[in-house]
Amino acid sequence: MAKSIENTIVSRIYGKGRGWVFTPTHFLDLGSRSAVGNALSRLTAAGTIRRLTFGLYDYPVHDAVLGTVAPSADAIARALVVRDAIRIQPSGAYAANLLGLSDQVPSRIVFLTDGPARKVSMGKREIILQHTTPRNMATAGRISGTIIQALRHLGQDQVDDQVLAILRRNLANSDRSAILKDLMHAPAWIAEILRRLTEPSS
Repeated sequence: MAKSIENTIVSRIYGKGRGWVFTPTHFLDLGSRSAVGNALSRLTAAGTIRRLTFGLYDYPVHDAVLGTVAPSADAIARALVVRDAIRIQPSGAYAANLLGLSDQVPSRIVFLTDGPARKVSMGKREIILQHTTPRNMATAGRISGTIIQALRHLGQDQVDDQVLAILRRNLANSDRSAILKDLMHAPAWIAEILRRLTEPSS
């Protein structure tokens, strides 16, 4: 039975592919928490998977030059969403980077959440889950939420035609009606920018 659970876990991991970050919660449909935990411990000892921190694992990416690559912040955050049954929203410099407004990936990556605050350290990188208000989470998981948080980070004085052009390139036609519905969740100056982004380009 234990071997059967382990084999099924391995099949699921391989199916997701390298770079996938997961927790025991991802496998609780296959067996008890104890059985899943024991299987993950064996797979870690065998080198099939890597334990990142307590209750967090990945199927690591191996690069010929870089060696074993650290998982992406987004992959770690998605795993925490499943484990803790929370919502998250990229914030600050990380939101700006995701939209192409900054070339630098910050070492301290902040996600807003409606769940408990927590910090995950991965080498020199910190992933911060920062508890926030319902208003800030109202647009979580949508492009409008990422734009709102990126613009908060930049500040009104830093928004010029180049910033608007970059933001427009991130939008699909289907995003525009959703953004208009989210204007109520943004500060007034950001709402005005969002409105401009939904207008046809001249």
